[in-house]
Amino acid sequence: MLERPLTVYNPGNPNTKTVSRVVADKDTETLYVYDDADTLIASYPTTVGSTATPSPTGTHTVAVKVHEPNYTYTANDSSFILPPGPNNPVGSVWIGLSKPSYGIHGSPDPDRISRQASAGCIRLTNWDALALLGVIKDDATVEFK
Repeated sequence: MLERPLTVYNPGNPNTKTVSRVVADKDTETLYVYDDADTLIASYPTTVGSTATPSPTGTHTVAVKVHEPNYTYTANDSSFILPPGPNNPVGSVWIGLSKPSYGIHGSPDPDRISRQASAGCIRLTNWDALALLGVIKDDATVEFK
């Protein structure tokens, strides 16, 4: 049997290292977080895209970071803005990517992470998204695998 080291994130000690790269793994439904030395420093359960609305492929960068974002809902040539809050469709955090309309965000339904679809974005629990928001670099890379 091949033995491999297992790295486990301790939620009792939140990550305080600066994040320069994240990898969204669609198969394992996990977001892997790396520092400047490309060392794995955290991982989070996630929902990445869906069959109906897949995530983009390749590597993108962080373009904007917002705590308590508004959410603009658009349908049938009209739109309205939902106010910030944990029940907002993007939760309490929006980390927008260089690929327009895609990002890393929270969820109003944390119990459904890894069990629900997303509209192509990387969906985390609100507390994981908030933890990431505090340490991710403005120009960090985001890879979809």
